[in-house]
Amino acid sequence: MNGIETLFSNVWVLIFFFMILLPKIQQVLLDNARKGELKKLAGRRGTNIITLIHRQETISFLGIPITKYIDIDDSEEVLRAIRLTPPDAPIDLILHTPGGIALAATQIAFALDGHRGRKTVMIPHYAMSGGTLIAMAADEIMMDPNAVLGPVDPQIGDQHGVQPASSILAVVERKKVDEIEDRTLILAEESRKAIGQMKNTVRQIIGDKYSEEKTEEIVEELVSGKYTHDFPITAGEVCSLFGECVKEELPNEVYSLMRLYRMESRPRRPSVEFVPISPVRREG
Repeated sequence: MNGIETLFSNVWVLIFFFMILLPKIQQVLLDNARKGELKKLAGRRGTNIITLIHRQETISFLGIPITKYIDIDDSEEVLRAIRLTPPDAPIDLILHTPGGIALAATQIAFALDGHRGRKTVMIPHYAMSGGTLIAMAADEIMMDPNAVLGPVDPQIGDQHGVQPASSILAVVERKKVDEIEDRTLILAEESRKAIGQMKNTVRQIIGDKYSEEKTEEIVEELVSGKYTHDFPITAGEVCSLFGECVKEELPNEVYSLMRLYRMESRPRRPSVEFVPISPVRREG
């Protein structure tokens, strides 16, 4: 009887250790699969591949707070990857992000813009806000036909929440000064600075690629607050705005890679399945 009890005890210990090790094993296998896709893409294109993928974000275009976004850790890692790339070597940056901290996105954009080799940004789904700022630093933007970019208009926040800088200025312009709270006036001053700074940032990033007139058109379109901050700018519209540097196509390896970045944290996520077969033609 003691032998049976010992056997069952040992089985439970093995099961316990297996449950602890399984997530780590799965993560190692997932990391290796990702590296495999990146190596295939790098080998085919002859480029240094960098990824900036936020795939477990809790985000909605209706205003739910973001939990995965471009932050200082991201900027440090991307800057390091760019710095370690030989100066004349081409870079492909696979970008999938809802945006994030303006400072971090600006650092990445300037670092990418300053790299001598050819820079290509690949966007399989979306690169909003700071992601769009980074995309503008590339020599070429490759997008899925259904992918989108977004405006880069500044958002000003305090303890009461985050508001578009352009909307804060609009409120101040429509009211008399004595009807406006000091807090709003302070936010309005910050908004003026933020919009001016972002316009200058975009000019620095794209000024050497376009004429002065075209540069100002892009600045006005993306920074002035013409759209809501989550407005999706389609691939076709991006082509019209940025010109021939945009291609509505992506290498197949990018799609394979994105399949390895599934969102796992959202409860009750809708299930989508498909079988990629060709339809059978019926005669008669």
